[in-house]
Amino acid sequence: MPKDDDQALVKSALAGDQKAYKALFEMHRQAIFHIAFKIIRNSEEARDLVQETFIKAFSSLKTYDPSYRFSTWLYKIAANCSIDSIRKRKINAMSLDKPISTKDGEVRMEVADFSYHPEHDLDSKRKRVSIEEAINELPDKYREVIIMRHKEDKPYEEIAGILHVPVGTVKARIFRARELLKKKLKSVR
Repeated sequence: MPKDDDQALVKSALAGDQKAYKALFEMHRQAIFHIAFKIIRNSEEARDLVQETFIKAFSSLKTYDPSYRFSTWLYKIAANCSIDSIRKRKINAMSLDKPISTKDGEVRMEVADFSYHPEHDLDSKRKRVSIEEAINELPDKYREVIIMRHKEDKPYEEIAGILHVPVGTVKARIFRARELLKKKLKSVR
């Protein structure tokens, strides 16, 4: 729509012509809806914002500067109305300090504390030390297969090649070493 058509309608509207108001509304209604919907993402609310935009625009039509496009002025009002609408929305949040009222009475929120606890690290370190000590106390043939398998992450075949024993022997030694470790670590607890 040419700038002159908007200007002529604005002049007529300012002179009290209701048809001019209606014509401006009809010409820009769809564009205003798209602007509001793009910002709000809710068609029902966007329709309400179209109405609000025109109410604000028509009530302040006297402040419109004809040296600018009417549509630019109107679209700016639509964007501001949409942004204001977002700002007015309340965030549905709960207080962690205040009790929540229910039909059965009041309930307090309890939030788990996942903060750092040094005693957990101390326990882990004690367990690692106990395991290390238990491994070091194993007979040599069991200690070496456990170290190669669990610390060095070697496959059974490689361990068998290094020790020059069958794979079945390696598996049996690892099984026996684990059994000995379980017994030793049970007595530590």
